[in-house]
Amino acid sequence: MIAQELSVGEVARRSGVAVSALHFYERKGLIRSLRTAGNQRRFARDVLRRLAVIRVAQRVGLPLEAVATAFAALPENKTPTKAEWAKMSALWRSELDQRIAQLLLLRDQLTDCIGCGCLSLKRCRLTNPGDALGDQGDGAQRWG
Repeated sequence: MIAQELSVGEVARRSGVAVSALHFYERKGLIRSLRTAGNQRRFARDVLRRLAVIRVAQRVGLPLEAVATAFAALPENKTPTKAEWAKMSALWRSELDQRIAQLLLLRDQLTDCIGCGCLSLKRCRLTNPGDALGDQGDGAQRWG
């Protein structure tokens, strides 16, 4: 094995990601391996950084499709530079800003919602946001 390549077990051990997850990420095109003459997977060392990014993205709720889109901005055959990682992360900035705004809104409305006493999930601004007809009362508003 070349010093720059890692076995699937070594990648799993060093990244904290299960071997089955590594296979899943590979099938999704998020990471890539080479095969030895004996058909064993070998990964370049930069896979560890990619796995760290995947784990962070999942932790903040980004879908794997967003990770794949961002990874498409990175070079495939070499370790990305700091500037290339910055370019990739910029793709998530607006989505993360939107999520932060939604979480702040939820935080600010949660106390009022719990204390409002409406007991109506049909009219609740948190469970049914943007429901203009809910202001007119419960039930169907366009029938009749």
